[in-house]
Amino acid sequence: MAKLPKALASSFVLLILVMQSALLPALPAKSQTVATPPAPVPTQIVAAKKVFIANAGGDQPFYDDPIFNGSPDRTYDQFYAGIKALGRYELVGSPAEADLLFEIQLNVPPANEKVVKDQTRLIPVPYDPYMRLVIRDPRTNALLWVFTEHVQWAILLGNRDKNFDQASARIVNDVQSLTLRSSTDASNVKPQEDLARPEPKIATRRLSLRPSRIP
Repeated sequence: MAKLPKALASSFVLLILVMQSALLPALPAKSQTVATPPAPVPTQIVAAKKVFIANAGGDQPFYDDPIFNGSPDRTYDQFYAGIKALGRYELVGSPAEADLLFEIQLNVPPANEKVVKDQTRLIPVPYDPYMRLVIRDPRTNALLWVFTEHVQWAILLGNRDKNFDQASARIVNDVQSLTLRSSTDASNVKPQEDLARPEPKIATRRLSLRPSRIP
């Protein structure tokens, strides 16, 4: 059997590859990720000017050997001071005066993971403390927004206190971010324009002045 020239054989192989690629089904184009627009902030948060801060309690498993320094009201005290420093809301003394209710609470549940790997050693983590802020409508008690910030565990009490302060600052920053977002939503709301009433048309009669005839 005669052998095909090398150039002809190469062209024949290339032709087969082109035909096979033409028969393959076209792959669908990779879909582009579309950014989801932010959902609107509740109107109560957008329009709120007065806030009542409620102390929902602090959870400390051991009173003789507390996990954090300070009184059980430390979470409430630091959060109150942080919101006051923002200057965004007027803090009132009763829920009846408020446009929003802020409920701040410290929870210290047992940790699911007993140890955490830290570079060269394993650190026991008996608890997973976190701060929880619930924002409610004072008139209906409806839940409007929730923030949760975890306090990173540490072996030394001084480090736990430092992590406590950082979590408290973060939850105040969460409120500030929500405030800025609500301000943006408020600026996008176009006020309804008053419809101008058409002025009533006064019918006028043209008086034709004709010279009177002198008899």
